[in-house]
Amino acid sequence: MPDPGASGTGGGVSAGRRVVVAGASGLIGEALVASLRADGFTVTTLVRRPPQAAHEVEWLTDEQPLDPEVLAGAAAVVGLNGASIGRFPWTAAYKDTLLWSRIVPTRALARAVRELGPDAPHLVSASAVGYYGSAPGARLTESAPRGDSFLADLCGEWEAAATGAGPDAAVTLLRTAPVVHPHGVLKPLLLLTRLGVSGPIGRGTQAWPWISLHDEVAAIRHVIDTGLTGPVNLSGPTRATANDLGFALAVRMNRPFLLRAPVWGMKLVLGADATEAILTADAHVVPEALEGSGFAFTHRTVEDAVAAAVPAAG
Repeated sequence: MPDPGASGTGGGVSAGRRVVVAGASGLIGEALVASLRADGFTVTTLVRRPPQAAHEVEWLTDEQPLDPEVLAGAAAVVGLNGASIGRFPWTAAYKDTLLWSRIVPTRALARAVRELGPDAPHLVSASAVGYYGSAPGARLTESAPRGDSFLADLCGEWEAAATGAGPDAAVTLLRTAPVVHPHGVLKPLLLLTRLGVSGPIGRGTQAWPWISLHDEVAAIRHVIDTGLTGPVNLSGPTRATANDLGFALAVRMNRPFLLRAPVWGMKLVLGADATEAILTADAHVVPEALEGSGFAFTHRTVEDAVAAAVPAAG
C-alpha cells in the first residue's frame, strides 16, 4: 500500500517552512502531518488537552480565543476538525455535535487569521462534497450550487465560518469526498463484506464521490504548495457508483456481493438524514480546480483506491 505519509506526496522539499494543523489526530490529519514532516516542514499541532510536546499548542479548552501569534510566520494553517459523520444514528443532539464541532474551531482559526492581517498564513479549511447534496445526472464542479440536505447546509455554514477570515485572506475550502480507507468509508463495508452479506445499497447505481488517502494528502499538499484558493473538490477523477465501490471491495476480499440493502431499512436504522446524505445521495463530483492547477492523481479509479487500501485475499 502506498504510504500517505511518505516523502514526496506534495511537491518539492520545503525544509524550514511551518504549517499549523488543527485536527491532527484524525485519519487525514495524522497522514498529513507525517507527510509534511517527511518533507522537512515544521508542523505545529493544535490540541484540546495540555501540550505533551514542544510542537503542540493547547486551544479551545477555555473561553480564550486562539492567540494569532501561534499562526504568525506559518505558510499555512490547516483546519480538519469535526465529529465523524460515520456515527449513526444522527439524532437531533448528534446533528448539533456535527455542526458545532466544525463551526467553533473554524471560527477560531478564521478570527486569528483575520487579526494577523496581510501577514496571515493561507487558511486551508475542511469541508465536504456533501455541500452539493444529491444531484442525479449533474456534473458537480466547484461552481455547482449548494444542495438542500442537512449535510449541504452544514457544509455551507462550515465554509461561511472559514470565509470569516476576511476578504483579503487566502482561504481554500477543501470539499473532500469519502476517503477509501479501512478507517474511512470502508469501515462499515469491510465487516459486511467479510461476513458475506454485502450488496447494492439502495439502487446501487447512484454516483458516489471517493478519494484515496494518499491522494487526499497529496492534494492538500498541492493546495499549500501552489497557493490554490477558493472551493476545491478533493474527489477522485473517475466517476464511480456505490456498486462499483462495493463490488471492488468484494472482489478484493474474495467475497460475494449479492444482498441488497433496502432504503427503508437503512432509514429505520440510520435515520433519514444520514441515509439520504451519505448512502443514497447521487453526486458526480469533479475535481476541476485540482486537475486544472496541474495536480496528478495516483489512484484514478475507485478500484485502484480499494486495491491500495485493502490487502488482497489469499
